[in-house]
Amino acid sequence: MSGWIAPPRGPAALDAYRAAENDRTVSPQKYRLGEDAVPLVIERACRGTDSAILGADEQWRPGLTEYLGSAAEDGRLNALGAMMVQNTAVGRLIARQRMAERPEVKQRALQPPIVIIGGWRTGTTYLFRMLATDPRLRAPLPAELGLPWKLPGDLDPELRAQRLQAAANGHQMLHILNPTMAAVHDSGPQLAEECVLGMGTTLRNWGFTATTRLNGYARWLAGQDLSEEYRQHRRMLQILDAGDGRRWVLKAPAHTAELDHLVATYPGACVVHLHRDVAETVASGASLFATYRSTYSDEVDGADVGRAQLEQTELWLRRALKARESEAAQRVTWVDVQYTDLVSRPVETLHRIYARAGLDSADAATMVTGYEAKHPRNAKGAHHYAAAEFGLDADEVRERLGFYTDAFGVPT
Repeated sequence: MSGWIAPPRGPAALDAYRAAENDRTVSPQKYRLGEDAVPLVIERACRGTDSAILGADEQWRPGLTEYLGSAAEDGRLNALGAMMVQNTAVGRLIARQRMAERPEVKQRALQPPIVIIGGWRTGTTYLFRMLATDPRLRAPLPAELGLPWKLPGDLDPELRAQRLQAAANGHQMLHILNPTMAAVHDSGPQLAEECVLGMGTTLRNWGFTATTRLNGYARWLAGQDLSEEYRQHRRMLQILDAGDGRRWVLKAPAHTAELDHLVATYPGACVVHLHRDVAETVASGASLFATYRSTYSDEVDGADVGRAQLEQTELWLRRALKARESEAAQRVTWVDVQYTDLVSRPVETLHRIYARAGLDSADAATMVTGYEAKHPRNAKGAHHYAAAEFGLDADEVRERLGFYTDAFGVPT
């Protein structure tokens, strides 16, 4: 075992975990995973109707089987974790159905978005949420990503406010279960969130691996074609778009692994690629994942998370390099930003991004000061981590990922 220690659970959290374990004894079907759970999940998602409403089996069933199977075999999940996985699968299949009920939006034009990518912990959230304060841009909220059909762009504003408020309870419970997450990656119903939360309607989603140990699923996913998943991503934005001229700003580190699909789906996009010392990226990402997973598992080993994080980071960065060297990569505008520049010279960095995106940046200084005043660094606690906690040696990480730092001139 490594030196990483899971955050302590408070009395309210312990009560919730005990209640879930007791409920699993009474109602085991709600916590079932693996191949045996596939028919149960389909039944829950389809609510007694034929599974044909989910579309072609090959688009979603293989992912469902792999996800539930890996969660059972690899997940080391407690009762709340098992319930979360099953509910996630059901929720993504329901989203698939409901989004298909809006075929007319496929013709709805979207302005080329600004998309922020990069390794975990490279400043993507800071840049993303700061850009989201620009009234010319629009970033998705968590409830919009999870339930786009309930929050379409043409929804009555009063009804929209009511539905957003109703969706806030889930975030409150998450922070009760694991309040440490606020210091590692703050989230909330009114905070713009990464669009990976809205992905997975084909049950192909790198985001699933953040909250759950899914080694088998990750290996399977690395060999999958995510074209249909990205078509679904575009349809989600088309449903949510208000047609008011605002341009979407999106972010998800997971897009780094699928740049070929991102480019094909959003030609003309401005893709901002953030870069940071890989030793910091991998160690901080491992801390993030370990903290997330400790919500749903009582057996999180830091060294195990560190190994998985290093392997995944290498895979994603190699795929990103290959994709950016392709002819198709010329369909979008690329902006490479060093993390050190973003944190030390944010105004100048915004000027450069806006120039490449074809937008006026006259208010960049006001944006930075305004955002940082409302969201001061470490306001909800500092994020402390060390590579050794996760069985990692910083120099070895830098050597292994040197192909990437050399390609982009990343300072170490």
